[in-house]
Amino acid sequence: MQQPNAILTDTLGRTHNYLRISLTEKCNLRCTYCMPSEGVQLTPRQHLMNAEEVYEIAKVFVANGVDKIRLTGGEPLVRKDFRDILKRLSSLKTTLSITTNGILVDRFIDDFKTYRLKNINVSLDTLDAEKFNHITRRNQFAKAYENIHLLIENGFKVKLNIVLIKGFNDNEIVDFIELTKALPISIRFIEFMPFDGNNWNKSKLVTQQDILEQTTNHFGAENLIKLENENNFTSRDYKISGHNGEFGIISSVSNPFCDGCNRIRLTANGKVKNCLFSNNETDILTALRNQESIEEFIAKAIYKKLPKRGGMNSFEQLNDPKQHSNNRSMITIGG
Repeated sequence: MQQPNAILTDTLGRTHNYLRISLTEKCNLRCTYCMPSEGVQLTPRQHLMNAEEVYEIAKVFVANGVDKIRLTGGEPLVRKDFRDILKRLSSLKTTLSITTNGILVDRFIDDFKTYRLKNINVSLDTLDAEKFNHITRRNQFAKAYENIHLLIENGFKVKLNIVLIKGFNDNEIVDFIELTKALPISIRFIEFMPFDGNNWNKSKLVTQQDILEQTTNHFGAENLIKLENENNFTSRDYKISGHNGEFGIISSVSNPFCDGCNRIRLTANGKVKNCLFSNNETDILTALRNQESIEEFIAKAIYKKLPKRGGMNSFEQLNDPKQHSNNRSMITIGG
């Protein structure tokens, strides 16, 4: 890891070496927890980062200590210049990864290999084709599932991201963990989080305790192995004895990991968000286009970062729609 520069260290001493770059607000799915049913107002193209601007901004972050970049969206693979962006970023001394819905990955297998992108997170919220159609509003389950196996066959490190919603897919927890018996994958159960337009409320939450209860009831407590957490972890990881893969729980709402957060987000229109929950944004694309140094703007964004969940410290605040209607919908933030 490179030595972090002071501009990436916040007032609580958290250093930010992990940059998540949203390449687009567009997606070929319409997931209900990510995009409001009426859609979103897309940013005009001229106000979005082009390939060169993505690279120039990333280069500044890497020079100041970022050593991990994840490409997100929307769906990052729908960008027509995705290959160009990936090629440019591969020249930087940083680890590259991507979060995708998997629908288009078969078109980019060779590019991933060429430009050293090995870590791929695929969003898949259900193993039931009918449920998939319901939550994504698209009939693409077979393609997504086929491409997940294609990635595994080609030696990529694959994680499946599952947003759990009580009464919708919480009855599939065991089914997902069963996949780890034969497949060398990581299943990641993610709590449903509040964003503009996704009708979040606490009753839809599936907590870490809920997940572990289902797991031990099915597999037996004696077969549940707690794994060591990574540095700056988001996922609390577990493994079932004898399984090839593992599973993790990302409990951003009920059991957050804010103390060790090292993540910073860059939206497709060139604004820094210092926390997924925060509505505070700092425009660095305008500064770049004005040929100003963007480092002071990055430092300002990091300095404003609050201790926990963008300032939402209680369930009372989380339950207040005004708290998250001021934020973007998930698709325009970047996963």
